[in-house]
Parts: sequence; structure tokens; C-alpha cells
Amino acid sequence: MSGTSMDGLDIVCVEFTYTNRLNYRVIASQTLAYTPEWKSKLSNAYHLNDSQLAMLDLEYGIWLGIKVNDFIKTKNLSAHLIASHGHTVFHQPKNKISLQIGNGQKLFEQTKIPVVNNFRQQDVMLGGQGAPLVPMGDELLFSEFNYCLNLGGFSNISWNHSNQRRACDLSPCNILLNAICQRIKIDYDNQGLLATKGTILKELLNKWNAIPFYTQAPPKSLGREWFELNFLSDIQNTNYKVEDLLATAVQHISFQINQFIQHTQLEISAINTHPKQLTCLVTGGGAYNQYLMKQLQENSIIGLNYVLPNNELIDFKEAILFALLGYLRWNEKINVLASVTGAIKDHCSGDVYTN
Repeated sequence: MSGTSMDGLDIVCVEFTYTNRLNYRVIASQTLAYTPEWKSKLSNAYHLNDSQLAMLDLEYGIWLGIKVNDFIKTKNLSAHLIASHGHTVFHQPKNKISLQIGNGQKLFEQTKIPVVNNFRQQDVMLGGQGAPLVPMGDELLFSEFNYCLNLGGFSNISWNHSNQRRACDLSPCNILLNAICQRIKIDYDNQGLLATKGTILKELLNKWNAIPFYTQAPPKSLGREWFELNFLSDIQNTNYKVEDLLATAVQHISFQINQFIQHTQLEISAINTHPKQLTCLVTGGGAYNQYLMKQLQENSIIGLNYVLPNNELIDFKEAILFALLGYLRWNEKINVLASVTGAIKDHCSGDVYTN
């Protein structure tokens, strides 16, 4: 799993079993930080021409295979299947495009283990957003929580509404915070400490909160193209101090998340009485941003508690759930829900490589 925040490559070995309900067990996990060379290649992939992008797809697929082999050897593991999300270059559901690089055939040739990848393209061809895809796993593995919130490159959320799993992207998260930090040559704002020293830029905050995406009804999803269009010029404006931009970004992210949850609760209470106490499972790198978590909790609706699990689940939940999507695809079971993505039907998505 490689996310838009480009923290690195997440690899997890997970075992799925079924006794009354689906269960999982993490056997081993590891995050491999990208070298400056790979971080540059992936961040610039959006600007490559067709032939250059095709070459990068092959190169990245080979690299993934090498890293998976190293992981298996170092951890003394055996694996029956590889589920690879790849790295997203384009995500344009309106144009029926969602491209993740990391060639599946090259990955199979390196590892000699069956591979499932390209989970999103079929969904956009069926009229869906191609994202978020992990809510299927939220429903099967974490349904005891009212909400499941991922604070990755973008924030996204899933919840159960009238016995249907729903989900959508909410806002930029680490893709915005980390891009601001790059102005002062650091990768991220450790625990949100820089943001705590900043002053909220009210005019900029109002501008960001007025972005049309936020008034769209789900299903909806976000990509790097949207982020660059709406935020890049502002965060590169040297009239704004980095600390102030970070404080404003945290306020923006937390406001959009809490506002959305409040809206869903109004919808739910129109149908039936919602529980007085609500729980939201929080995972992804943004969960380590203590200032962001503080703002989320302090500005949340009454009765909502943001729950932080153990570090392994914070770091690897998305990788675990893409492993689940691969497991379901291999067994020819539904792994993408139309109620989440807006596709014309539930479906079993992913390309399979076995020879």
C-alpha cells in the first residue's frame, strides 16, 4: 500500500479466517520509507508522458516485487496471495480514469506469488467514484464502531446508514499538512507542534471551507489534481507563515470532518433515534498529529468519542483492508459496494496475475 501522502510503502502479512464472522490476524508488518529518488519519481509521475509513465509502472512493479521478497525472507513468512494497491497517479472518476502504477505482471514475475491489483478502475467504469474502497472491510471487521475515519493523504470516512455501508472522501489531510511543511524542508509536522504555534488565517480558512466539493452529496472522492487546483497556490504564498498555514489547515480538516459527521447524524435521527454515545475509529498517519486529534475532539458533536487503536492498526489498517479486498477477489466474492462508490452495482474488482 502506497498512499498519496507518500510516507512510504506499507507491507503487511495478514491471515483471514472465518468462525461465525470474518476475523483477521496480523502476522508481520513493516513500513519502508521512500528514498528521495523514489519520492521524486512518484510525486512527479503525474507530469510524465505516456511512454515515461509506462516505464515507471514497470520499474515500480519490479521494485515492489523486490521489497515483498525481502519482507518475506526477513520475516520468515510464506504467502498465498499478494494484494497490491500500487501508487495512484491519476484519479479522475468523471473521466472514468483511476490509475495506480506498480505493474502486476512484474510483481508476479519477481515473487512467483499470485497478485491482485488495479482495484479501482472497474468501479469508475461502472459509474462509481473508485473510492473509498476500504469500507467493505470496515463493515466486515470494524462494524462495532459508528464511524471509521482514515487520516491519510486525504481524510475519508465510512458509516452505516439504514443497514447500508456508506463512505466518502472528506478533505485533504496529510497531503496538505506535509506540502506546507516542505516549504521549510521538513517531511511533516511532528505531533502538530508547529501548528500549535500558528494563528488561524480566517480569510484563507473561509476560502477553503467554501470549496464546492464540500457541499456535494456522497458518493464523492478526491485526488491530487483537485488538491493542487484548490490549495497549492495558497500554501506556496510566502506572505503566509508556515505555522499559520498549518494551524489553518488543521482547523479546516477538523471542521470538515466534524461538520460531515453532524450532517450524517441529522439524517440518521430523521429516520430513527441515534445512540447517545457514538464512537469513531481513527487510523492513518494523521492520528499521530496530537493537535489535529485535539481539535477534532474539542469541536465534535456531543456524545462523539474519537477512538485511537494500537499503533499497528493506526499504521496498517488500509493495507490490512486491501489485503482483504484481494482475498475477496481471489475467492470471487463482492469486494466493492455500490452504496459506497455510486457504481451501478456491487462487484468483484481487481486484476489477477497467476502466470
